[in-house]
Order: sequence, then C-alpha cells, then structure tokens
Amino acid sequence: MSIGTGLAIASSGLSAIDQQMAVVSQNVANATTPGYSVETVSLSAETAGGQGSGVIAGPATRQLNASIQAQVNQSLAQNSYQGIVSSTLSGIDQVMGTPGQNNDLPSLVANLQSGFQTLLTDPSSTVQQLSVVNSAQSLTSQINTIANTVQSAVQSIGNTVAADVKKLNTTLATIGSLNAQIVNLGQQNKSTADLTNKRDLAIQTVASLTGAKTISQANGAVSLFSPNGIELPLNGTSQVTVSSTASGTAFSVGGTAVSFGGELGGAQQLVNTTLPQIQGGLDSFSQALSSRFANTGLSLFTDPSGGVPSSSATAFSASITVNPAVTANPALVRDGTNIVTNSSGAVLFTPNPPSGPAGFTGLIQNVLGSALGTTTLSGSVQPAAISTYSDASGTATLPYSGSGSLTTVASSFTANEATLSSSAKTAATNASGLATALQTQAASTSGVNIDQQMSLLVTLQNAYAANAKTVTIAQQMWQAVQAMVQ
Repeated sequence: MSIGTGLAIASSGLSAIDQQMAVVSQNVANATTPGYSVETVSLSAETAGGQGSGVIAGPATRQLNASIQAQVNQSLAQNSYQGIVSSTLSGIDQVMGTPGQNNDLPSLVANLQSGFQTLLTDPSSTVQQLSVVNSAQSLTSQINTIANTVQSAVQSIGNTVAADVKKLNTTLATIGSLNAQIVNLGQQNKSTADLTNKRDLAIQTVASLTGAKTISQANGAVSLFSPNGIELPLNGTSQVTVSSTASGTAFSVGGTAVSFGGELGGAQQLVNTTLPQIQGGLDSFSQALSSRFANTGLSLFTDPSGGVPSSSATAFSASITVNPAVTANPALVRDGTNIVTNSSGAVLFTPNPPSGPAGFTGLIQNVLGSALGTTTLSGSVQPAAISTYSDASGTATLPYSGSGSLTTVASSFTANEATLSSSAKTAATNASGLATALQTQAASTSGVNIDQQMSLLVTLQNAYAANAKTVTIAQQMWQAVQAMVQ
C-alpha cells in the first residue's frame, strides 16, 4: 500500500468521524425534545480492486420503533379527547353544588319545602312569606348559574375548535411541505433523519387534534387518514372546515363529512351530545318545577314576563325566575295566583282574595302535598318531567326517569351529571397514564441516551486522534521522500 493510499484512507476516517460527531451533537442537543428519535450513522468499509481503500459513512438514519410510535400517537389522541371532555365537565361539576351543603338543587328544593312547612304553622307571618320567596330565588339562581355555565362551555369549546382547526390546517400543510423535501433528499441518497423527526412531531400534533393515522409511502412520504378513513389534505390548498350550527358541530374535507378523535372529537362529543343532555335535563327539571307549582294554584316559577311554559322546556332554565308578581307581593305564597281546574272544568283551587283570612292554608297544603309531592290536586300520579331534548342527532331521550317528586327529579339530574363528570375524570386519568407510559417506552427505545452518546463521543475522540496521527505520519513520510529526491 502506498503512502498516498494510507493518507487517503486516514482522511476518509476523519471525514466519517466528522459526520458522526455532527450526529452526536444533534442527538445531545435534542435529548429533551419531545418526540425526537436518536439518529445514527452507518459505516461500511470501502474497497477498490479487492483492497481496502477507507471507510464510507452513510446518511444519518433514525433509530425508531414504528409500532410503538403509532401507539404513542393514538394514546395522545385519546388523552386529548378525554382531557377536553373531563375538564369541561369538571367546570360544570364545580357549579352544581355539594350535597348536604344547601347549594345543590335537591337541597335547595328541600329548603323550599321546609319554608312552606314553617309557613303552614303561621300563614300570616310576613317574615316567613319573604323567607319562602328568598328560598325560591336561591333555587332559580342556582338553575340559572348551571344553565349559564353550560352555555359558556359551549361557547368556549367553539373558540377551541376554531383555533384547533386553524392549527390543524397549518400543520397538515407543514407535513405536506416536509414530505416534498424528504422525497427530494431521499432521491439524492441524502439523510432525511432531521426532516423526518420534524415531520413526526407535526404528525403527533395532528394525531392529538384528530386521532388521524399515518400510512408510509415507498418514496418516504406519508399520508394521513381520519378515523373514518378520509384522507386529510396535505397540499395546503384544500383544507379541513368546521360548521357550527344550532344542531351541532360538524367537520368536512372538500364537502365530505369527516369524523375525528383527539381534541376535536372530544369537543364535538361535548357540543353535539353531552352538553345538550345536561342542558336538556336542567330544562326538564325547570319546566316541571314551574308547571307543578302552577297546577296547584301558585305560579311561583315563571319566565321574566310571568309566563309558565306549557310543554316545551327548551332553554327555559336560562330564564326561569321567581314570578315578578310574587316578588312584589310575597303574601301570594300563602294566597295563590291562579285558579286550578281539572280536565272536566271543575274548580280544584281558588286563590285567597286580598280580604280573605290571614290564616289561609289551602294553597300551602296544595304545595306540600302536590307541587312538592307525587300526586296532582285531582289525586292522580304527578306526570313525569319532560324526558326528551334536542341534540345533533335530532330528538334524544334523557337516561333517567323524570317521575317522582321534584326532589327526586332534581336528584336524578344531579346524579346523572355527577356520573358523566366522574366517568370522564376516570377516563382522562387512564388515558393520561397510558400516554405517559407509552412515551416513556418510546423514549427508552428511540430516544437519546446521554450516557451512550457521551461514551460514543469519547470513542470518536480517540478514533479522530488516531486517524489524525496517521495523517501526520503519512505527511512526514511524504516530506522525507521529497527531501531525498531534491
């Protein structure tokens, strides 16, 4: 082997080490970058005419477990889905009140009942009449608070969806651009590791937002598909769109409906199904509260104009209030506000006139036995509260019975909301735990191990010194040869 050959071989070694040093530096710099996969350089011996002629360093490649990476992406989607559902329901749960603390609906109904029971012992007491009105106002105030919280949640989710869709379209366009660059570099046999790492981070963002799955192409590009099999646009011109109407939220691509998981899927579930159910249950209770009192001769719970909804309860919980006439004249909780008749027209109750007895108890007994009880004035079983409501699918049915007393109806509503919130919290905790576990597993197989990189750095340092020494000796030998021929 000639001196020139030895010099060339040593120089190839230095070049290969330079490439490896650059990759090690990249790995160390991104050791804490989420989703970054460690890069490596493959080396192969170079030969010419059967003789060794140096070393060839191939393009940097990633050390990635594709199966685990796919599981990570899906776990991130589930975590985002359950996260937005849980946090939203938790916000509603916080305004529902605490059983036994006199701030939840069943307790407030019980307080109202207790007020009427006390009033029965002294119907002429203006203090107790006002106390009953105050209890009624506390009940309507709590109903309004819950209704407003639900509507605020709907509006907040709408803002989140708009921002998420914008972010989704931007990220999809980024993936499309990275696809083009990766394909181009691959055709030139250059490393695509850095760009692929960058693309994987973008794919994680899309997965977290939508639950999309990735299909790898032979040329190095990827395609993304929604959970219902619709290909997501990566060209930057066609985009995912969202439509929000009174009937719910819907997503589409080029006019084709698309279903999502991830945060967008969770938001859609909330707006289209879960929140309408809570709103429907609250409206149902509010209508039952209003109609049952009115049917005993006291229109205590009305809309702001003093009206009582007959059958439709839609959005009534947001406007229900204590009848302004009763607020102005608390004695009406003793005397009554309206005549009550049965289906045959027979009078079942007539209000106590202003000149009537101060100890009138007829209405109070009606309220305690009928409005707050389980039978009507005619002796039949109280009709169940409205069981249907509207959601994105059309007409839906509440998952619990509206039969029983007002306390029972209130308890059924609050128990259903508590179950929804508790289930969502458990699901979110489980999803978060799974995502964390899979990310840890991915990091252990594909992430950067600093100790390994430092060990490799020392090895490269020693190899570089040895190759540099070889180059120095070869140069000295050349100089000696040149001196001999001069």
